[in-house]
Amino acid sequence: MSKQGNLSNASYLGSINMRTRTVLSMIPSLVKLISSLLFLLMTLDWKVRKARRAFERELMCQGVSKKDAQRISRPIKNVKDEMVRLLWRFRY
Repeated sequence: MSKQGNLSNASYLGSINMRTRTVLSMIPSLVKLISSLLFLLMTLDWKVRKARRAFERELMCQGVSKKDAQRISRPIKNVKDEMVRLLWRFRY
């Protein structure tokens, strides 16, 4: 009877060891995925900011005041913010 108990304990410890290895093997992939997502968000923010500034400059070249150009270009940032908000809401 004790042999069977020892086998059961060994089997249990083996499954824990296997689970630990599985979880540890997932860590590099998760780190890569999270870093890619952060890089994507930073790039998106940078590109939107750059596009907004270029749009504002173009409007000011056409004779629109700086304040009005900023007001007109605000929806560009709002669309980006809504996309990010949707992404965070989608994760659940």
